[in-house]
Amino acid sequence: MSLSDPLGDMLTRIRNAYGRKKSSVSTPASRLRARVLEVLKSEGYIRDYSQTDFENGKSEIEIELKYFDGAPVVREIERVSKPGRRVYVSAKSIPHVANGLGIAILSTPKGVMADHEAREQNVGGEILCQIF
Repeated sequence: MSLSDPLGDMLTRIRNAYGRKKSSVSTPASRLRARVLEVLKSEGYIRDYSQTDFENGKSEIEIELKYFDGAPVVREIERVSKPGRRVYVSAKSIPHVANGLGIAILSTPKGVMADHEAREQNVGGEILCQIF
């Protein structure tokens, strides 16, 4: 089955797994997904992730979800830039998610990073998703 939005599929899998109180969820692997998960891990929204390679050349990422006092750490996770409508911002117009309590993940010329890192490095790019 081909997906038109692989990153959106991963975010939906994470959202659904949190809704079912799962401890982990798996998704097909890609470099973009791994980079987004690295940002989520460094910001403390997931516990960890690991990639498994299979003999047929396919790879899968296992994501360990994070809870605090039984409640999911991620309250909301939403895709901003979609395949039908890309959303780009300059360094000066990067939005503050939930008044700074959440993060936006951007794909910039310097790599995938959180909104505060993009502001520090003065780079804009495509807003992939928002988490809070």
